[in-house]
Amino acid sequence: MGGLLVCVALLTQAPTGSPAAAAESPLARLTADELAQGRQLFRARCALCHGYDGTGGRGSSLAQPRLRRVGDDASLFDAIRNGIPGTEMPSVWALSDAETWRIVGYVRSLAQNPSPPAKGDAERGRALYEGKGGCPACHVVAGKGEASGPELSDIGLRRGPAHLREALEHPAAARPDGFLVVRVRARDGSEVVGTRLNEDTFTIQLRDFEGRFHSFRKAELAELEKQRDVSPMPSYAGVLTPAELDDLVAYMAALRGQP
Repeated sequence: MGGLLVCVALLTQAPTGSPAAAAESPLARLTADELAQGRQLFRARCALCHGYDGTGGRGSSLAQPRLRRVGDDASLFDAIRNGIPGTEMPSVWALSDAETWRIVGYVRSLAQNPSPPAKGDAERGRALYEGKGGCPACHVVAGKGEASGPELSDIGLRRGPAHLREALEHPAAARPDGFLVVRVRARDGSEVVGTRLNEDTFTIQLRDFEGRFHSFRKAELAELEKQRDVSPMPSYAGVLTPAELDDLVAYMAALRGQP
């Protein structure tokens, strides 16, 4: 509780702007008990993706001074309640305004204890990514590489180091949401296996593992198999040493969308 008391003091300090604006901020009125409630709500609703203490996992680390997609407390409130369109961040239903503000306060308090950097050397990791790992054959970073796998230009914003390590060692267990391998067989017996790009009631579009695009009408197919537990990415366990995996994770964790 001592740490939360310090965070309450920091959250309620008057900003350099109007004292009236500070008095109107819901964060300025949070008590230590309410901030503790925010922590419990976070762990119940948000920890599955962002980690038990907000340091990242399947979702990004929130223990940092600036959150790229939310510029102020009001936009963080909106992101929690309504999600962030175009990302994997969903809305959180059945929260009152007061509960949401308590989560906002807890998330803001995490900036006082930022996550340590991923262990490993990012520059050595870059060399592994481009060389021994062969990652550009399937992934794009800053416009370079092939796109049969997910783009990684800002992967460090979207995933924590532990999840990145899991994805390298156990790819099928750490597939991104919406990433799906599909096998289609036409009536003439020909087959295509690739990743789903788009799908509607009547058609499906794939990109095969050589980068070619295919579009099919479902009514004209003999078989359509969605391989939900399959990843085309190989495991790097045993291919890279533990130290090399640390370096590769450090490089990926540093990818934050900058050119």
